[in-house]
Formats: sequence, structure tokens, C-alpha cells
Amino acid sequence: MTRLRILPVLLVLCGSAFATGLVFAGSSGTAATVLVVFLALAGVNSPLIFPRSTGAREAQRSSAVDGRPVVFWRPGCTYCIRLRIRLGRSAGRLHWVNIWRDPAGAAAVRAANGGNETVPTVVVAGRPHTNPDPEWVRAQLSSSA
Repeated sequence: MTRLRILPVLLVLCGSAFATGLVFAGSSGTAATVLVVFLALAGVNSPLIFPRSTGAREAQRSSAVDGRPVVFWRPGCTYCIRLRIRLGRSAGRLHWVNIWRDPAGAAAVRAANGGNETVPTVVVAGRPHTNPDPEWVRAQLSSSA
């Protein structure tokens, strides 16, 4: 199991243990809040939120063949989560690259953003677009079909 898959489990377990301690200390309201925060962090870092990531080179090759955009993202990025949620089921048709797991992906993002690892960076027809509007991304996906 990779670190990315273990982190959400650890967050749930630690949050549960911490919340249990607070309940026994008589702070059930604080315990509920702490548990919700830990569950939210686990959800944000869960591999279930994003479609399966591929390597940058594989995603770029596939994109050249099928014309679908490549999305460079990283776990915990609120803008990436916003993009993923707003794309809905269409997100599965994009090529996703986790820049924390793929050094070539991180290098591609730095090259597109003046040395910064700003995500989401969406590459459409070889041109990078930093933090684009989700509706624009959906339109690009429709035009590539």
C-alpha cells in the first residue's frame, strides 16, 4: 500500500482516537468537531476523490492520440478538488497526473508556471492553462470527443 493510500486511514484512526479521548474528558461537542475535521482531511487526501493518476509521459502520449486534456494536480489542493467536483463524471475522461508522485509531471508544471508548482494546470493541445474554469475544461473535453 502506498503512502497516499495509508494517509487517509491514519487520519481517520487518529481522529477517532483523539475524539474518543475528548468524549471521555466530557467534551463531546469538541470531539464531534475534531472528528469531522479529521474525516474531511482524510477525504481530501483520499485516492477515491480523483481518477487514477498516470505518469506525465504516458498522459501526454495518450492525450496526443485521443485529444483529451491532461490535468496536473496534487493531493490536498482545494482548487484541484473544486475542479474535480465541478467536472463530475466527466473527470474520468481526463488524464490526471499527480505531481507529488511523478517528478516529470512536477517538472512540466514548473516549466508552464515560471518555476512554480501551481495546480491544477490543464494542458489542452499542448498549451498549459493554470487553474482554468471547470466549465471551460468541460468544453475542451467535449470538443476533443
